[in-house]
Amino acid sequence: MNDEEVSSFISQIAVEQLITMFDLLPGVLFWIKNKDHHFIHANQAFLEHQGIKHLKSLLGKSDFDFSPSHLAKQFSRDDDKVLAGQCVTDRLEMNMTQTGDAAWYATSKRSITNEHGEIIGSYGITRHLQKQAMALSGVEAIQVPVDYIRANFQKHFTIDELAEVAHLSVSALERRFKKYLAKTPKQFISEVRLENARKLLVETNTPISQVGDETGFTDHSYFSKQFRLFFGELPSDFRKNSR
Repeated sequence: MNDEEVSSFISQIAVEQLITMFDLLPGVLFWIKNKDHHFIHANQAFLEHQGIKHLKSLLGKSDFDFSPSHLAKQFSRDDDKVLAGQCVTDRLEMNMTQTGDAAWYATSKRSITNEHGEIIGSYGITRHLQKQAMALSGVEAIQVPVDYIRANFQKHFTIDELAEVAHLSVSALERRFKKYLAKTPKQFISEVRLENARKLLVETNTPISQVGDETGFTDHSYFSKQFRLFFGELPSDFRKNSR
C-alpha cells in the first residue's frame, strides 16, 4: 500500500467505527441515504423502529417503503433541502412509533460531501420527543407541558396558563424548555401547530384559511408567514407541490 491507500483505508475504518457508535446511543435513530433518497446504512435502533431485523432488508429502499405516504413525502422534501445544502437542526416532525401511533420526534439532518466538496448524500438522527424529555428531566416538569401542548394546540392559551399547568413559574418553564428542547415554549407551540397544519394540507381538502383556524392560528396572514418561515414555502404552494 502507498501512503494514499493507507490514508484511505484508515479513513474508511474510522468512519465505520463512528457509524457503529450510534448503536451505543439508546433511543437515537440514525441513517444514511444517497442522493436518490435510498438508505445505504442505519443503526440497530432505526431497523427496530422500522420492524426490520437485518440491514440488508433496508438497503436500496426509501421512506415510501416504510412510512405512510404523507410522512414519506415530508421526509423526501426535507431531504431535498438538505441535498441542496441546507441544515436541519432539532426539527420537530411527526413520525410513527413501532406500534403505529403518531408521535413527535426531534430530527437533525446534514448533507454528506466527497473530497471535492460535492454533495453525495445525507445523514440524520432523530429522537422520540416524549422519551427524550422523560430521560433527560426525570420529572414531569417538561413532560406535562409538552403533553398539554400536543393535546390542546388547537386552543388559544397563554404561556402563563401553560406554566400553571406545569406548576412552574414562567421563567422556570422557559428555562426547562431551553435546557431540554433547545427552544422556548412559544416556539414549541408554534412548531406543533405548523406540523399539524402540514398534515391537514396533505391529507385533507380543508381550505387553507380553515387549516390555520383548526391548528390554533387566529390570523391567516400570520399563519402563512409562519408556515413559510418554517417550511420554506407558502401553505398553498406546499399543498400543490405535495400533490
